[in-house]
Amino acid sequence: MRFINAKFIKSASKKAEFLVDELPQISIVGRSNVGKSSLINLLTNNSKMAKTSSTPGRTRLVNYFNINNQFYLVDLPGYGFAKASKNTTSAWDKVMNDYFVDNPQLKLTLVLLDCRIAPTSLDVQMIDYLAGLEIPVAIILTKTDKISRSELNNSIAKISNQLRFAKNRIIATSTLKKQGVEQIADLLDEFVK
Repeated sequence: MRFINAKFIKSASKKAEFLVDELPQISIVGRSNVGKSSLINLLTNNSKMAKTSSTPGRTRLVNYFNINNQFYLVDLPGYGFAKASKNTTSAWDKVMNDYFVDNPQLKLTLVLLDCRIAPTSLDVQMIDYLAGLEIPVAIILTKTDKISRSELNNSIAKISNQLRFAKNRIIATSTLKKQGVEQIADLLDEFVK
């Protein structure tokens, strides 16, 4: 699959605003500042598609991007941002739960992990939560240009072992080096068809 035509459709802050139509959805989740917006920009080859920020916790809405009129890439709020108030994090949790539960259009969730940091308890909880809902998951490692090849291989092995995830279901990406796009596109092809 090639990302030929990508456009932002809408943001939603609550269930009543969620986009509901016949197109399949692929969601993207991860800790705050893991690089979700950067990955969307890499995949769509448009540096302005999703807003990036060096400040963690900026994505507070469910953002829908139409890809090739075939499916929606759905950017979800980051989790684990310590500086957010309890009311804010509680609202984010509700929005995410509302999005995941009883969403037949959701075909796959890409869980983003920073390759330099071991999966946190929140990452493990998210993966277990998705597994409990029987939502297929792929692990996407971000920021791989910041470590050596041998460090990356060690990171993949550790993450595979810790999360009990097959190494071939873990995709290494780098927005700087534009790596991982083809592997993700091939993966999305499987789930969108």
